[in-house]
Amino acid sequence: MIAMGLFNKGERASAPAKKDALSRRGASELAKKSFSMTIGALEKALLKEFPAEDAEDWDRTGVLVGERSLPVTKVAVALDVTVEAIEEAAAAGANVLLTHHPAYLAAPDAFAPEPSVAVSPGAGVWAAIRNRVALMDFHTALDVSPAAARVLPGMLGLKFTGKVVDPIGASRRKGYGQLCEVPGNDEAPETLGRLAARCTAVFGRAPRVWGAPDREVRRAVTCTGADGGCGPAALAAGADVIICGEMKYHAALDLSRAGLAVIELGHDVSELPLVAVLAEAAGRAGVPAEAIVLIDQSENWWYPEAVRV
Repeated sequence: MIAMGLFNKGERASAPAKKDALSRRGASELAKKSFSMTIGALEKALLKEFPAEDAEDWDRTGVLVGERSLPVTKVAVALDVTVEAIEEAAAAGANVLLTHHPAYLAAPDAFAPEPSVAVSPGAGVWAAIRNRVALMDFHTALDVSPAAARVLPGMLGLKFTGKVVDPIGASRRKGYGQLCEVPGNDEAPETLGRLAARCTAVFGRAPRVWGAPDREVRRAVTCTGADGGCGPAALAAGADVIICGEMKYHAALDLSRAGLAVIELGHDVSELPLVAVLAEAAGRAGVPAEAIVLIDQSENWWYPEAVRV
């Protein structure tokens, strides 16, 4: 199971930044004080763990912006490529921003020094070049990996048994959707209400739930981000509930009426733990702990229920 918590911006190994943070790395006094690695060498090492051939055809994998021959100074890790994240990486002394989501899928057709790609499609590329920060991502290649498969089941105390969508090759450890057994409590089956409450406690955010709270749940499918084709596959596999980042309204409505409960965590909430997975992979690739900086993107939005107007 991955240790949870997030660093403050630019902060290295220390106490958790906040109790509801979603990813954390520790540091060891025995970690190397210096290292020599090029951006290309880091990409090559990470591609061994998250092969480009495992990614979807439409996806972007590896270095999108940057010079592979340059030495790595530090590696900043985040969920999303934003202009702000690029600037934070540069301010922390990092010349690589390693993310889950790519900076773009369709190549930008305009570049300008704007705060967001909503204003100029190439704003992130412009910021990366201006700040001399290489952009590297592992998106769907990470989604189908064994490392990602253990995240949600491990955090929620579920027993992973296999994949339900598109297992890669003969491996039950690669693919989308983790089929899991849901342990009961004092020999009584778990209920949807208690499982949803567990999600709230683990992630610090209340999920959206489809299904009766007292419904018994013995088998679950977990899926980070959008559910993709995992909903129908979960139903076909005999699951009682699917736990995912998000699901379209009509898909959730139809599946819940067919007997599959749905717990929607929030797209980013379900994927923020993958930041720790990427950071750990960078460490295994040879980047020392003190050269890895996590960027906190856990507060991009908020709930208004505690605010009186």
